[in-house]
Amino acid sequence: MGQETDAIRLQIERSQYKEHSVPLYLTSSYAFDDAEDMRALFAEEKEGNIYSRYSNPNVQELLNKMSALEKSEAGWATASGMAAIFTLFGSLLSAGDHIVSCRSVFGSTHRLLTEIFPKWNITSTYVDFDQYDLYEQSIQPNTKIVFIETPSNPGLDIIDLERLAAICKKKNVLLVVDNCFATPIIQRPIEFGADVVIHSATKYIDGQGRTLGGIILSSQEIINKLEAFARHTGPSLSPFNAWILSKSLELLPLRMERHSQNALAIAQKLQGNTNVEWVKYPHLESHSQFEIAKKQMKWGGGIVSFEIKGGLENGRAFLDKLKMFSLTANLGDTRSIATHPASTTHSKLTPEQRAEVGISDGLIRLSIGLESLEDIWQDIEQALKNG
Repeated sequence: MGQETDAIRLQIERSQYKEHSVPLYLTSSYAFDDAEDMRALFAEEKEGNIYSRYSNPNVQELLNKMSALEKSEAGWATASGMAAIFTLFGSLLSAGDHIVSCRSVFGSTHRLLTEIFPKWNITSTYVDFDQYDLYEQSIQPNTKIVFIETPSNPGLDIIDLERLAAICKKKNVLLVVDNCFATPIIQRPIEFGADVVIHSATKYIDGQGRTLGGIILSSQEIINKLEAFARHTGPSLSPFNAWILSKSLELLPLRMERHSQNALAIAQKLQGNTNVEWVKYPHLESHSQFEIAKKQMKWGGGIVSFEIKGGLENGRAFLDKLKMFSLTANLGDTRSIATHPASTTHSKLTPEQRAEVGISDGLIRLSIGLESLEDIWQDIEQALKNG
């Protein structure tokens, strides 16, 4: 079936009540038929639910949908996007292992790689997003994972998935892709050779700024490896949040198309504004990786990054003059959002580190929502003039 159909029609089996919309399974545990049923389930001789830290019908429905959309064999859900990244790394890595990562990563991911994992003797090496020879050269005998974001946050750098996947397979390491900005509607990294896809479901998967969630999608073999770690460390996604996210998927194809249409139009308008230094959007022809983005992304997504002339002072003035846009660190909402990465999402990086990944003091990240395009642009335009 098509993605639109999968997102709507893949549901867990109806109960005896014949409900049309899937109910909430708000239970911490499950009853057994008898002592033998209990024994067989704990011995993993049969499938079934034991405890909601392990599995839950609402969570499983969400994973079934996401696996179908990303074309993966299996998945695991966590309480947040960062819990998904930590669960994957924690389950697959041991002391002495090494990670290669693109330099442009989310601020919390950077802190995992540089402050938390080194405490357990897990090291990492950063590579500029498009330095493919350096990716290969940085892979050491103890390297287990190459981790990337594409498009990156907030610089919207694009990495050639097919090219990097070939390097990883040659070197026998896993390629892990954070697909949060694109979603499986726009980009499916597994089809280009990635081994694992991670989502912060808090963003576009939810799409309305209501809840937290994280999803890991991969082969059944890899999901089996992280299952024991996840079960016993407990980063579980709640049934209620899973229910919300599963229902949100029903409109994800429509939402992502509208986000992308609005964002492309805004990027084009910003590109011609005299108060703007530069604009980055994956499907703008001026983007240096435009051809790669067109190859692996159906649309350009809902994020636009740009820099206002005048740097930090004018950037702050622009934010203060916005009337309709929300000022928040989230993204992927139905409502348009403006963020200043240097003072929020990437504030823990040093100025030198921000400069290395192209985050200037005047950089503004816009998450373009589903409002009227005319209203979105009117708010941006008046803030640019007054800023």
